[in-house]
Amino acid sequence: MAKKQVKKEEEAIALDVQLTKTEAFIEKNLKKILCVIGAVIVVVVAGFLWNNYKNGKEADAQQAIAKSQQAFAQQQYEQALNGDGTQSAGFLRIIDEYSGTKTANVAKLYAALCYAKTEKYDEAIKMFEGFSQEDDQMISPASLAALGNCYIQKGQNDKGVDMLLKAAKAANNDAITPLCLLQVAEVYEADGKSDKAVELYKEIKEKHFRSPLSADMDKYIERATK
Repeated sequence: MAKKQVKKEEEAIALDVQLTKTEAFIEKNLKKILCVIGAVIVVVVAGFLWNNYKNGKEADAQQAIAKSQQAFAQQQYEQALNGDGTQSAGFLRIIDEYSGTKTANVAKLYAALCYAKTEKYDEAIKMFEGFSQEDDQMISPASLAALGNCYIQKGQNDKGVDMLLKAAKAANNDAITPLCLLQVAEVYEADGKSDKAVELYKEIKEKHFRSPLSADMDKYIERATK
């Protein structure tokens, strides 16, 4: 088995050289996009919740979610979901008890990630679909991208591609958009649609040249045109 090391914050991803091209794509990119959305949550959600802070139910919900967020950050996904029976309520309970709050909506996103990271993709899809989208360029597009990857993990490539393209358009930035386009291009290439793949590789190179991904696009284009 050959292993490729990536940055610590993106997690170590082991790729089996005997995997088919499509399987390798799924293994590599599902973890990558979950790392991206996890990072978005850590950086953005605190401010997202603070901007929606108010007295009463919302304030109680924010206090309740803190311990579950800590468990999530420590990769204790079952505890993050279901609580510890004492101090931590768990995302699922927060979703139920604080329904209608911004915090409960964010808890759905956390819960979806917990399910995805434990390979419970049906449950993850249900939570991602239940997350109420906001008019932002980070959290909501990243959630769509993660949903798309869950569909791909289940072999529903068409749905996955649709979600990734939707995420790329909604984000419209150099952080999430090129990553989503790269994933779609690799699906196209794996499915024998090299022309479509090359179009997206060129789009990343030309329109998202500020992204670190753009530096590798000549290599991808060369591979797809062989």
